[in-house]
Amino acid sequence: MRILVLGGTVFLGHAIAADAVARGHDVTCAARGSSGGAPGRLIKIDRDDPDGLAPLVGEHFDTVIDVAKISYPHVRRAVEMIKTDHWSFVSSISVYAEHRTGHTHDPLHEPIEEQGSDDAMHNYAGIKVASENAVRGVWGESAFIIRAGLITGRGDLSDRFGYWPARLAGTGRAVVPDAPDQATHHIDVHDLARWIVDGSERRLGGTFNAAGLPIAFGELLSRIQVAAGGDAELVPVSEAKLIEHDVNAWSGPRSLPLWIPEDHPLKKNWDVQPAIDAGLKFRSLEDAASSALAYERELGLDRPRRAGLTPQDEAHVLSLV
Repeated sequence: MRILVLGGTVFLGHAIAADAVARGHDVTCAARGSSGGAPGRLIKIDRDDPDGLAPLVGEHFDTVIDVAKISYPHVRRAVEMIKTDHWSFVSSISVYAEHRTGHTHDPLHEPIEEQGSDDAMHNYAGIKVASENAVRGVWGESAFIIRAGLITGRGDLSDRFGYWPARLAGTGRAVVPDAPDQATHHIDVHDLARWIVDGSERRLGGTFNAAGLPIAFGELLSRIQVAAGGDAELVPVSEAKLIEHDVNAWSGPRSLPLWIPEDHPLKKNWDVQPAIDAGLKFRSLEDAASSALAYERELGLDRPRRAGLTPQDEAHVLSLV
């Protein structure tokens, strides 16, 4: 099968392309080619250029998988110009404006038909909604729309999950949120990639949440620590104290990744059963943690991080609680 991955050089796109190549498919990756390496044939394109897809015009693919992150024009031009028999688009659970049932028919944010950027993520959800609309405008319900949750594993540079195996492989006193019952969600990049390729092979259509199964924060941390082999003392700190001492939630500098305060919009559970019924499978938390730790060690456990507490930040918080 001829598969075009719009992307294919980093993280999820790379994992999708690599999985498809391993199955024996004829895989083409279309990207700038400036990061990573493409597992299949690479065609260099610039999606910011209105004529950037010209190298693909005239080719026909059995299926296209688009991992465009935050650009409506990229998605609209691609879906209108590229010839194929099936289309998959990776969207996000961030598209939901309201959480009523956890199903895919919950209200969405208003669409934003704009070009976004990594430096201005405030319009991310609306751009994803507009991008979904562009895909459905051409493919209808035969389009395979994947609303992904937090994606973790090899290639993830956000540190939102990897921080914990790295920290809990160590020693000393580790600050953790005093929120043992808070539900957390993650999906390993290879599990998601495998399912996306499966869906492309089967010409799967419809919209699915792919956010991972919920697991309580306390259980998540204890199982990660066992998998990581560390003996750090976990020191729970209340939400009020964390906020008082300027510790951020979810991600970013000076944060405790995956922690979600009570009033945070991400504090939701999504219905992933339709995706499971359609073949999505999840590896064990222990396997995901071990894989993430191996990747963390390759990157360097002491490197500057995009999320988490530095040893100095952690020591400061411990001195005040």
